Amino acid sequence: MRHRKSNVKLGRTASHRKAMLRNMATSLIQHESIKTTVPKAKALRPIVDRLVTLAKRGDLPAIRSIAAVLMTKEMVKKLLTMKDRFSDRSCGYTLMAKAGFRAGDAAPMCFLSLIRPEDGKAATGLSAPASRATDRSRRVAASRAKIAKVAGDGAVEPSSTQLPGLNDLEGQELDDLLGPDDQGLDDLLGPDDSGSPAAPGDDGDPDPGQGGDDR
Repeated sequence: MRHRKSNVKLGRTASHRKAMLRNMATSLIQHESIKTTVPKAKALRPIVDRLVTLAKRGDLPAIRSIAAVLMTKEMVKKLLTMKDRFSDRSCGYTLMAKAGFRAGDAAPMCFLSLIRPEDGKAATGLSAPASRATDRSRRVAASRAKIAKVAGDGAVEPSSTQLPGLNDLEGQELDDLLGPDDQGLDDLLGPDDSGSPAAPGDDGDPDPGQGGDDR
């Protein structure tokens, strides 16, 4: 039974899990943002929060405790120089943003980033996914700005290579185009078809080539 067991096994032995979390904490301090699975990120967050709290304390025992977790001395020095970024916070130094599912096993993925207290965003510019209403408002604002820009530029003048339409021609120009007595329309439409013989079957009678006898 797992009574009073708060740790997550993550499918690994104790030594493997400890080494993995140490490596992930070092990578997070180095790159300030990593992509991992949601269970691993949830297991890593309290470790990073404790490291930042120790860095804010800054005494020798705290530095030795940090060096026992991080893998390199360079990352220990970097964490000690970053402690002023979190001076106005007592906890919650990381931000977790969902990043869909991993191809293959569909494991839930996320970005785990160190936050910047002055603006509440991740150090790499990653933030939590915006709500649907916020995303729609942003698109509407962009569309309105685009429409206003097009309206401010004015109408586009037609190029000299474009031919005028019939609606753009004046009365005299239209007469010149069509000719006297609408001869231009007659030439365009062709001869009148009123005198041509009717096709078989147009008047409702059966085709002479077909049998018309109802017997």
